[in-house]
This record gives sequence, C-alpha cells and structure tokens, in this order.
Amino acid sequence: MSHKYDALLLKNQLCFPLYAVSKEIIRLYKPFLDPLNLTYTQYITMMVLWETDNLMVKELGERLYLDSGTLTPVLKKLEVQGYITRNRGTENERNVYIQVTKSGWQLRESALSVPEGILKCLDLNIEDAKTLYGLLYKILNASPKT
Repeated sequence: MSHKYDALLLKNQLCFPLYAVSKEIIRLYKPFLDPLNLTYTQYITMMVLWETDNLMVKELGERLYLDSGTLTPVLKKLEVQGYITRNRGTENERNVYIQVTKSGWQLRESALSVPEGILKCLDLNIEDAKTLYGLLYKILNASPKT
C-alpha cells in the first residue's frame, strides 16, 4: 500500500544517488590528483583549457557549470601554480581570457594516467558506462542554465 509520504523517502529520490555517486567518484580522483597537486575542480578546469586554450572565463564557467564565485579562486590558484595566465581582452577589458602556460601543457602529460586509473576503480562495463554517460548528459542538457 502506498503511503502519502513515500515521495519523501530518501530511497525514492533521484537526486540522492546522483549526489552520493558524484561525491564518491570525486573521492576516487583524490589519490590520482594529489601527486599532480590538483583538486578535482582544478583538474576539470585544466581539461577544458587543454581542449580549448585561450577561453573566456565566462565560457569556461558555462562548460563546467560553475559560477564565477566558484571559478575565480580555482583560476587564481592555477595561476599561482604557473599552469595558466589570465589576460584582459584588448577590445573589452571586462572579458578575461585564460591561457595554458608551458607548465600547464606539461601537466597534461602527467595527467594522462588519471582517466585510466579511475576506470580501473569503477565496476562498470563499457555498455553500462556509455548508458550512464548518455543519461547524465540528457539530464544536464535538459536543465535550464543559470
């Protein structure tokens, strides 16, 4: 028999397993990222920049689903570490562009082992991984951008 409060049971919430899995996967990254002296957020930031160098901060935030309040300290730290530079646009000084430095490109070489290490930690076959990936991006793409 269904109870009127069943919708409020944690086990019936889609958000909870997504939240818990996200935390656990980020935790799995830690031993792979510690030798690189990167946090998970710094790592995903660098991945986007390795893919598209000289990106505006606004575009970077959109690709990472991060607001400027979260992204700015990450970028400052990466700049202090020597992996990126931040430069104001010449036509519009409000636009800040992020460029990967030589050290940042060298870091990419060191990071090559991270994805393989993470895959070994997960108990997913390739078909399940592809299905999960597709479903997660379906949710992300359907979500309104803030």
